[in-house]
Amino acid sequence: MTVSIDQPTGCLLIDGAKVFPIALSNPPPFGGKTPANTDAWNEVKSAGVNFIRTKLIDWDLQDIDAQVDQAKTVLDHASDHGFHCWLQLGEVATLPTTSNSTNEQLLTRIANGLKSHTALGVYKGVDEPANPNRPSPVPAGGLVRAYQKLKALDPDHPVVITQAPLGTAASLTPYRPAFDITGADIYPVAYPPGLHAGTANKDISVVGDVTRKMVTAAGGKPVWMTLQIAWSGVLQNQSHPDIVPRFPTFHEERFMVYQSIVAGARGLVFYGGDFTQVMRPRDALLGWNWFFWQMVLHPLLTELTSPSVLPALLARDAATQVTASANDVQVLTRQEDQTLYVIAVRRSPTATSKVTISGLPRRSAGAHLSRGEVMFEYVQRPLSPPVDPTKQAFRLVSVANDAFQDWFGPHDARVYRFSLA
Repeated sequence: MTVSIDQPTGCLLIDGAKVFPIALSNPPPFGGKTPANTDAWNEVKSAGVNFIRTKLIDWDLQDIDAQVDQAKTVLDHASDHGFHCWLQLGEVATLPTTSNSTNEQLLTRIANGLKSHTALGVYKGVDEPANPNRPSPVPAGGLVRAYQKLKALDPDHPVVITQAPLGTAASLTPYRPAFDITGADIYPVAYPPGLHAGTANKDISVVGDVTRKMVTAAGGKPVWMTLQIAWSGVLQNQSHPDIVPRFPTFHEERFMVYQSIVAGARGLVFYGGDFTQVMRPRDALLGWNWFFWQMVLHPLLTELTSPSVLPALLARDAATQVTASANDVQVLTRQEDQTLYVIAVRRSPTATSKVTISGLPRRSAGAHLSRGEVMFEYVQRPLSPPVDPTKQAFRLVSVANDAFQDWFGPHDARVYRFSLA
């Protein structure tokens, strides 16, 4: 199994096929069940999840053979369900300047033991190495040495390093030689809001700010963003008994997903579905937040992986980017063959207005576009019965002079599709 990066888009190439990674960190329990007593991993796979992050193993030379076998068992189970794995290396993924260190021996045994497994997708390096809140931030040099060693052992699987949302792009740039893919985790939904990012922007639109920072820090390498199900800021404990659990709504999660994509993300990770402390009792017994899955994540992933939206996530950025008349509406233009996609998000939490999006290209024959479709917004045509169920029913927008208008409310997100044929 060869996993690489599609350079024109930044998506993954898995045995030559383009993949937009959608990962759970962590997934439902190994061998777990849904509330309907069906296979948990089958359920999340059916909605479009294609990657799972493995649980962290405390790698130890004394037990390394048994630990590699343990990891193989998880990868076998993942393969049976059609997943690829994001394998956690943990603190092993940093090397001192001296050769044949314990970490180097562990890296060698892990890579040689697992690199040929068909379910291995990517490696996860040290988590949040530059986080100033770590007991000891991990210098970039050790990560670079580990990356070079790992690539020599296994050139066929990329290395991903996820940073905290803290710090500047300049402070994260030294880590660039230590990864193939980077990104950050950002969890803005809590009481009070916006604690996680530590910036002046306390709104959920901070997700786009952090994504753009990571795109700059990546220097052209792909970015995966880790978004919120739950995190430590919503977990009540003895030290913080006043914490009130809070989760993103469907509207908030959908906005954060599309804003991160507009800002440059080429993969998504959803974190915190396994925090039993803040689940309904039924879900706590099952070990995963199925209520959040049913209300938010399942319908959202159904949209993202649909035949109408997924091609936009896999497409390359268009040569010409369209523009919006409102400063708070951010727009991304993608094209695949003769189909043009426009993804637009309004970062304002309060504004509502009609926005003009202009600069659309002409059709391949030179004619102006006349209309486009709004994905996952439906208007049955004809408007009076009988309705033909075989006809596409996405809402239409009219295009005039290479522009169209549409309403945008607070944190709205839309995907438009135009035929250039």
